[in-house]
Amino acid sequence: MAKKQILVYADDSTVRKAVIDALGTRTASDIAEHQIHEFATAAALRSYVDNNTNIDLFILDGEAVPEGGLGVARQLKDEVFNCPPVLVITGRKEDAWLAAWSMAEASIVHPIDPFTLARSAAELLRGTAPAVV
Repeated sequence: MAKKQILVYADDSTVRKAVIDALGTRTASDIAEHQIHEFATAAALRSYVDNNTNIDLFILDGEAVPEGGLGVARQLKDEVFNCPPVLVITGRKEDAWLAAWSMAEASIVHPIDPFTLARSAAELLRGTAPAVV
């Protein structure tokens, strides 16, 4: 079974580490192991996307600067044919409307709860959309 390809974007290395630690080597026992590609800039993420079609999930930090993950999510949804699912991490639960605007399939809030993140990622990888948390 091929490894799932997960792209993580956050300018803050501690956020990227929290996401990577939460996901472990697989999001759930019924899902293949994954490989995580991490990006500190939206430009690097876009460059990778332009040259790779084997992507299963995006996890984007909505609080990233100077380019927030919500805007990046919207751009990916607008520009990538058959865009893979997107999970965004927002600053507050009240920002769920921004996640909806970005066309992300799921959102969670900072601080990252590892169980919520892993569960949401697993559901997206299965093709079922989790509830906005």
